[in-house]
Amino acid sequence: MTLDRRTLLAAGAGAGLVALGGGAWTLLRQPGRAGEPSVDDVLHDPDQPVLGNLQGDLTIAEFFDYQCPFCKRGHPDLMAEVEADGNIRLVMKDWPIFGGASVLAAQMVLGAADHDRYAAAQSALMATPARLTEKDVRATLTAAGHNPDRMMEGYLRERPRWDGLMSRNARQAAALGLQGTPAFIIGHTIHAGALDRDRLRAAIAAARNGA
Repeated sequence: MTLDRRTLLAAGAGAGLVALGGGAWTLLRQPGRAGEPSVDDVLHDPDQPVLGNLQGDLTIAEFFDYQCPFCKRGHPDLMAEVEADGNIRLVMKDWPIFGGASVLAAQMVLGAADHDRYAAAQSALMATPARLTEKDVRATLTAAGHNPDRMMEGYLRERPRWDGLMSRNARQAAALGLQGTPAFIIGHTIHAGALDRDRLRAAIAAARNGA
């Protein structure tokens, strides 16, 4: 499978992406060419923390940033749908494109993964209302019962792992032609931009039905 929107524009559906309209592209399943990410690379990175049902029948991946207002606005609906469904495997792909505070937030939350605090730390930051400073990131995590210094220590202990993950996320976003956050992959379809609860449910149903 070729995850390269530019190839689609040049060669049409045979390139590995098929335009569906409404900001969605479907991803075919054959392996990517050398240097290009495959579906498995995007959805099943071995270093990526996983939320929801680890054995779920459907994977949702969201490219997001902790300062993205649309990511934050849609996050409660996403998490509620994952919980209500019970059979969704969710990967939140850090793509910190809004500056230093976004990078720090991603580093700290990933640094909490080995202490089983990843989901709670992520939830705390996604509940903030708007743009963040680095001081805001630390204060938010502290108020939620986390230890920012310990989180940073956890990140630094595994820095090659986490930096490698975020670098791969960025390369995948570029290969997919993503223009910003949020962007979702639901099953094998890319949905660029925010999804409300109804559109999210419809996308999940379409992915399960093979649409």
